[in-house]
Amino acid sequence: MGRYELSGEVGRAVIVGYGILFLMWQVPYFFAIFDPVKHMISLISAVLMQAIGLVGESLLYPTIPLEHEVLRASVMRFIVFDGAGLVLLLFALCLSMRLASPRQ
Repeated sequence: MGRYELSGEVGRAVIVGYGILFLMWQVPYFFAIFDPVKHMISLISAVLMQAIGLVGESLLYPTIPLEHEVLRASVMRFIVFDGAGLVLLLFALCLSMRLASPRQ
């Protein structure tokens, strides 16, 4: 908490709140992994969520002052993670769409 300039009860609540958000964001991924063809909307939702995260973090990063090195590094890790995740999810979406399309 301290490395992110959060402290006390507010810092604890922010960290716990983010943990809850990360957990709830995983719901579409569960259905997409379970059966991506049957639950195509969950896979599409996951792609959109990942893209929003990547764009949002990419817009946020240059606004963080240089003296906040830990915060900048953390946001950059999210950018890299979400970028890689988006590529993988798009690959999974393409494969699932191919499997869902009727054979000719």
